[in-house]
Amino acid sequence: AFWLMLNPFGLIILIAVLIAAEGRGTPPCRPGFSEDVYKVVVPDITEKGQPLFNVRFVNCGRGGLVRFECSNPSDFRIEADGVVYAARSIQHSTLPALLLLIKASDTATQQQWVTQVMLTPSTHSSQQVQEVAVPPVISKDLKEITFPSRNTDSQLKRMKRDWVIPPINVPENSRGPFPQELVRIRSDHDKNRSLRYSVTGPGADQPPTGIFIIDPISGELSVNKPLDREHISNFHLRAHAVDLNGNQVENPIDIVINVIDMNDNRPEFTHQIWNGTVPEGSKPGTFVMTVTSVDKDDPKTANGMLRYKILSQNPESPTSNMFTINNKTGGIITVAAGLDREKVPQYTLIIQATDMEGNPMYGLSNTATAVIRVTDINDNPPEFTAETFFGEVPENRVNVIVANLTVTDKDQPNTPAWNAVYKITGGDPTGRFSVPTDPTTNEGLVTVVKPIDYEISRTYVLTVEARNEVPLARGIHSPRQSTATVSIRVIDVNESPYFEPNPKLVKLEEGMMPESSLTTFTAQDPDRFMQQTIRYSKLSDPANWLRIDPNTGRITTIAILDRESPFVKNSLYNATFLASDSGVPPASGTGTLQIYLLDINDNAPKVFPQEAEICEKPEPNAINITALDGDLNPNAGPFAFELAHRPPDVRRNWTITRISGDYAQMSLKISFLETGIYEIPIIITDSGNLPMSNTSYLRIKVCQCDINGDCTDQQHIMAAGLGTGAIIAILLCIIILLILVLLFVVWMKRRDKERQAKQLLIDPEDDVRDNILKYDEEGGGEEDQDYDLSQLQQPDTIEPDAIKPVGIRRLDERPLHPEPQYPMRSAAPHPGDIGDFINEGLKAADNDPTAPPYDSLLVFDYEGSGSTAGSLSSLNSSSSGGDQDYDYLNDWGPRFRKLADMYGGSDD
Repeated sequence: AFWLMLNPFGLIILIAVLIAAEGRGTPPCRPGFSEDVYKVVVPDITEKGQPLFNVRFVNCGRGGLVRFECSNPSDFRIEADGVVYAARSIQHSTLPALLLLIKASDTATQQQWVTQVMLTPSTHSSQQVQEVAVPPVISKDLKEITFPSRNTDSQLKRMKRDWVIPPINVPENSRGPFPQELVRIRSDHDKNRSLRYSVTGPGADQPPTGIFIIDPISGELSVNKPLDREHISNFHLRAHAVDLNGNQVENPIDIVINVIDMNDNRPEFTHQIWNGTVPEGSKPGTFVMTVTSVDKDDPKTANGMLRYKILSQNPESPTSNMFTINNKTGGIITVAAGLDREKVPQYTLIIQATDMEGNPMYGLSNTATAVIRVTDINDNPPEFTAETFFGEVPENRVNVIVANLTVTDKDQPNTPAWNAVYKITGGDPTGRFSVPTDPTTNEGLVTVVKPIDYEISRTYVLTVEARNEVPLARGIHSPRQSTATVSIRVIDVNESPYFEPNPKLVKLEEGMMPESSLTTFTAQDPDRFMQQTIRYSKLSDPANWLRIDPNTGRITTIAILDRESPFVKNSLYNATFLASDSGVPPASGTGTLQIYLLDINDNAPKVFPQEAEICEKPEPNAINITALDGDLNPNAGPFAFELAHRPPDVRRNWTITRISGDYAQMSLKISFLETGIYEIPIIITDSGNLPMSNTSYLRIKVCQCDINGDCTDQQHIMAAGLGTGAIIAILLCIIILLILVLLFVVWMKRRDKERQAKQLLIDPEDDVRDNILKYDEEGGGEEDQDYDLSQLQQPDTIEPDAIKPVGIRRLDERPLHPEPQYPMRSAAPHPGDIGDFINEGLKAADNDPTAPPYDSLLVFDYEGSGSTAGSLSSLNSSSSGGDQDYDYLNDWGPRFRKLADMYGGSDD
């Protein structure tokens, strides 16, 4: 290969030999490059990463892996598919024609093949290059792509040179004019017959259709509209050549059209505002955040290569360049020291991203905002606002706030670097104080947690240190202002006297007589600096046995002490006494005196149970008895049981047998005893030092028994008589029931009387109307319009009532005025119609100027003098009316039936 590079004539000879060999026949397939020499015309300026051409390697189905190498790797690189790319930006017009060697190596057999590539800049080429390896450069002279020739029997034969179809590069966003020719496709068969050319694939006859078109006669392939690389970066078409009959004359060839990227997209930040944080006091080089931007242009070209920079910083304190940015990655770091949150809590940066590797003349740019918040660290210790704080507290008070300690901290509020923690470092060895923190104000609350005694210490001087919840930053130390002194004055108060010991226990025998001295129970006053006297009184004495001297505290008895009292529990009697001093205000304390009473034999035993049943025959029943003694051993059992000598039939009928020290057995001594209730006297003696005896009565019911020894008589001793309480309760229930019945009866009678008193003159059963009639209302109204006045008949003339005495008048009577003289009217014979009389009275009242209005209340019981009408008051007169006949009332209708019943009929 090196010889070939130095000797061009040898290369020509080699090519001639190969051509002569092909003329002699078609040898078998041999692996190698499709051509020994490639001639390629390249653009004057090639960008880094731009594809230039590709070489074809015939593998003949070996299946081995072939690795390509380039003789000039600094300017060109070749991929595994044989495509050669520019390794850097090159301007070929300044260079002569370049010879490039491509070597292929089989990794399995280590066999190698070499080919040559002649690179010629497009400006140096004066004539069209006929080799297919030339990448398409759109110009007025279209490049031709010729179908590889084949023999008539369609069997592939070795050609003079193998065809490499380079990709066609078309820049995006071309302004035309359209259609714009790209390349000419032709076949060698078009010399002797007419052919038709066509292309297929996406962009031609497949979506998106209509982008590429081909002249079917000339084979010129054209683009019909501007291309957009960001939409489709390349197209894969297939060219076809057929005759007029549609018969394929050439094998289809593949055409690749690459859309060349143009810088038509600005960089776009993924966020318009970026937020980041950096701790205050950070050293230069501290990472803050990363901003990113994307460009839709080809990232392999300068169109998509971005560069970042900071345009501005606000505020520019302490310097204008506190941060820097990595121009390729977008990482922001600190570049200067002096970040202080207390001075500048936040920085705002304007970040610019520019493509074309940051070229300000050709590149497109965009901006975004980066907000960097300076986070707080604990670089400011808390400082007290005063060196000494003062407070006071009454003695014996707990959970009391004595003083409020205030601090200042420049760190961010309500953060662990600002929250204060207080600690007492001196002056409180017994732990009587604590200093919790107020979560709202951050103040220290000096609080008493244990009682303070004025008599022990009158003042306390505490040393308190303030810190934060988190330690101070490295290099920061607590100043003197982080420690303060708290002076606390204790206020003396009147304390309660206290008994010592409390409770106080004394032991003595029960039965102590009244006015006996027990003990002296005194209290002490803790107020040593106050001259006070103490007085004693009794607070609790359940059995009222004791008395205490108010001055000396001496306790004496006022009653006999009884251990068996219900106020004594487990031989212990408790009494509480009160001690009060003479302070202002007075204070008092209580003490308990416990009296342990020793038992003496002062209680006689009693039989238990007190009632029992036994069969009238001695077999098979017997009664087991014992004794109850209020004393304790040895003043109680064992007991001695004995039958009394009187009455004499007791010992004759009964016998008692001792079972144990505490139990005995009663049984019949005779073969039969009549059924009944018997009270048997039994003498029981305890075992005290001075034994006590007692005669107890055992109530025994003798009854008939069944075969099981149970009484068949249903009247048991326990049910023979009810207790007094039960009898009283039954009587009270009976009396209450009788009272309730009596009250009910009285209420019923009273209701009947009221009903009778309110009963109307006409029985409601005889009233044909549904409404209630009030006969004391005689004024005119709607309810009176439907009366049949024809039914009213004038009764017989009766004697008029006596004239009322002068000066006696009713309140509702008409006032005394001169009365008009009404014409005298003779009495109508019976039965007369009183309708004319009423009409005349109505007319006279209407013409009377002294009469009230028609709608006002009319007083009809005032009849005046000289009236020809008879008075109706005879109904209520004392006259018997026996000379009148009232049977005509039956003819007046049901409303007068009651009157007919009262006055008509017989004397019965």
